[in-house]
Amino acid sequence: MGSGPSPEAFAEYIAHDEFRAGIAQGRFRVVVNPKLARRFVSQRLMLIVFLLPIIGVGLALALMGRTWLGAALVAAGVLLHRAIAHQAPKILLDLATRDAKVYVYVTREGIMEVRRA
Repeated sequence: MGSGPSPEAFAEYIAHDEFRAGIAQGRFRVVVNPKLARRFVSQRLMLIVFLLPIIGVGLALALMGRTWLGAALVAAGVLLHRAIAHQAPKILLDLATRDAKVYVYVTREGIMEVRRA
């Protein structure tokens, strides 16, 4: 009658200390959801707080006549955001390796899944 998922359907929880020691040795397979990783990394690094002033100053400079300098700042802000979004899974793995609270959060929320290799 109970049609719920079997216990084998869920991944075994791996403690942060064991994860940190075993990740360098290749004992774990890590799967990161890229879309959720982008959102988490963006919020964690406070990209909006950092990038909006850069883009805003670039726009202001472009409107005041310093077109090339303003365009360069706007382009730098946009490219930095895209580069960080592209590298978000790697950044997330690094954050999870260094901080136990990040590791617990991202594994519970389904952003990152860790399984034994």
